[in-house]
Parts: sequence; structure tokens; C-alpha cells
Amino acid sequence: MSERMADVIEVAGSELRYVKQLLGDVGESAWDRFLDWLVDDYFRLEVVGVENIPADGPAVVVANHSGAWGLDAFVLQKVFARSLQRPLNVPAAPLVFRFPVIGSYARKKGAIPLDPMLGMEHLTAGELVGVFPEGLAGLEKPFRKRYQLRPFSPGFAVTAVRAGAPVVPVSVIGAEEACPRFGDVPALARLFDLPYFPITPVFPLPAKWLVTIGEPIPAPHGGTSYAARCAAARLLCAEAHAAVQSLVDRERRRRDTPFW
Repeated sequence: MSERMADVIEVAGSELRYVKQLLGDVGESAWDRFLDWLVDDYFRLEVVGVENIPADGPAVVVANHSGAWGLDAFVLQKVFARSLQRPLNVPAAPLVFRFPVIGSYARKKGAIPLDPMLGMEHLTAGELVGVFPEGLAGLEKPFRKRYQLRPFSPGFAVTAVRAGAPVVPVSVIGAEEACPRFGDVPALARLFDLPYFPITPVFPLPAKWLVTIGEPIPAPHGGTSYAARCAAARLLCAEAHAAVQSLVDRERRRRDTPFW
């Protein structure tokens, strides 16, 4: 009897795992179709400068981070997958992988665990790595300070110098209006164990999105000493910050109104 019960439990466990996998696949497919609809019909995404992405070899894609929920990361990944047929590996905070469906979808589409080296192994393999050096600070900006870049964390520049990979600046316009942050609710953040819980529309607003890819910035030679590499990384970080802010300022002027 005990052997039969063990067999039943094993079969039931296998069935449950299959159903869970099936539901996960269905959920990921639905999320992907939803993103397609957002990009094409709702946000009316326009992409400029795709030719500035190296056709092969490593590069660090550096973009501004904005909008209350960080939807720009998923949109940018889809832009690269469609335009270049090259995966964009994006170091993501552990929080991303905690969400069912979205976490597994992000991992399959190139999200990688956040680590101090920021995807060095992918760069040495000749791949693309995408970073948002503002981090969560970019998402926490109040609406009145939209598109004013926060300081960049220099980790991406250190990695680019070590890998000898160019940095490609990218501006994302539209996320600030689609998911404006008007405040936050600390109590809900603590309840759901989130870094913050923003006050923002339940569904994204139909803002016009523009993604502009700037010209690559060659990584400076790091030299042989630690001090020289640090100096080169600081220089690259400052140059990348200025390049992204310049693109953001220029591209905002291309829209007569955020909603058109």
C-alpha cells in the first residue's frame, strides 16, 4: 500500500509540475504579446540610431531609467531583439526575479543577476550588456524632476574599461509620462517588501515613446595601474552621463506634446 501511495504522490507531483510549467509558459506568452501591443499600438514607439549599435563584438548600452515601475527595461530589450536580433543582457536586481511570470520572462529574454562585474563574462564573449546606471534612484524621481538624470553609478564604466568595450548612450523618452510618480506609500512598500511603492496610474498612460541610440563612446585605455584604471572609469562615466542627458534633452524637444 505504501508503495502505491508513493507512486500516486510521485505521479501527482509530476502532473502539478507540468501544470505549473504550462501556466508559466502561457503567462510569459501573454506578457510578450502585451508588450508588443504596448510598443506598437499604445506607446507608438519610434526608434532612431539603430545603426550606432555595433553589428558584432561587445558593447555596454547605457540608458536613462525612468517611470515608476521600470517598464523601460522591457521595452528596450524588445527594441534590441527586434532591430538587431542580438540579445541584450541586462543585470537586474533580485526584486525582478521575485515576480511570477515577469521574472521568468525577464530571465529568458536576457536579464541576468546583478553582480559587481555587471556582465563581464558576457562582454568577454562578445555580447551586448545593457545597464541603467541611475538604478532605483532613476525610478524614484518625482514627476517634477522628470528626465533630470541622477548621478551614474560608475560600475559599468569600470567593467567597460576592463573589457575594452565601447559605451553606447541611449535615451528613453515617454516612460516618465506613461508611469509618472507622484509620491510613494512607505507602509505598502514595507508590507510587500519592496524598495518603494509609488503613487502612479494603475495602467500606463498612452504617452509617445522615443528611443534614441547615440554614437558609441570608445573605452579609454585603462593603463596598468589601479589609479589609472579608476581615472579612466571616472572619465568614461562622466562622458556617458553627459551623452545620455544630452540625448534626453534633445529628444524631448521632438515631441509637441507627450501624448500624440
